[in-house]
Amino acid sequence: MKIAAVQMVSTPDWPANRDAAARLIRQATAAGAALVSLPEYFCVMGHRDTDKLALAEAPGSGPIQDFLAATARDCGVWLVGGTLPLRTGVPGHVLNRSCVYAPDGNEAVHYDKIHLFAFDNGRESYDEGRTLQAGSTPVALDVSAGAATLRVGLSICYDLRFPELYRALMQPPCDVVCVPAAFTDTTGRAHWELLLRARAVENQCYVLAAAQGGTHPNGRRTWGHSMVVDPWGEVLAVHEEGEGVVIAELDPRRLAQVRSQLPALAHRRL
Repeated sequence: MKIAAVQMVSTPDWPANRDAAARLIRQATAAGAALVSLPEYFCVMGHRDTDKLALAEAPGSGPIQDFLAATARDCGVWLVGGTLPLRTGVPGHVLNRSCVYAPDGNEAVHYDKIHLFAFDNGRESYDEGRTLQAGSTPVALDVSAGAATLRVGLSICYDLRFPELYRALMQPPCDVVCVPAAFTDTTGRAHWELLLRARAVENQCYVLAAAQGGTHPNGRRTWGHSMVVDPWGEVLAVHEEGEGVVIAELDPRRLAQVRSQLPALAHRRL
């Protein structure tokens, strides 16, 4: 099965982001991808953290969710819809949700980001807790395409730094974990590839990482480097900066080979 990560440089303009996402998803499916992931906040990268509040939708209803459902259906693809803001009922706060749509356009599952990013090095300062409400539950699903069925685990951006989440997703083991992200240039340069490869190696699975990558109208610079990593930690495909799509083959035989030769998952004691 071919899997694809879409890289974007999203703006404060939802219609422009929607059109860019549609074009890149079509590019991925035209190349044969059966599972496609958008990046975190594909729908909006605002001038202020609070800009996302105005775009927030009710669960199951709204232009962003309707777009994702229709695109999955029209392209006949499993679509991990990056993330979008969902209303919570808590004033000034939203959920950062990743919705997965089946090829028939129905939402299969959704996952709310558990770990909320905070960073301050004296030059850059971020605190997602000011506008986000954290999720609490790990989520995985079975994805079927043709004769193949894959177990897919969900995570979002800063979750990547918490290996216990991925361990929770490995019961039963996932074949691939998705990491839609908007890593900053600073943290991405230092840790993005290192963490992705570590999660792939320790969990002996593929990692599909769709990122924001470039300089946004709000002045923020994201690291990009969307990639697919195999269960031995090899980077199969990468797109460094700007819009683009990375595609790789998820090979069940490779998964079986790695897990058979080095049965680390079977050796877990904690």
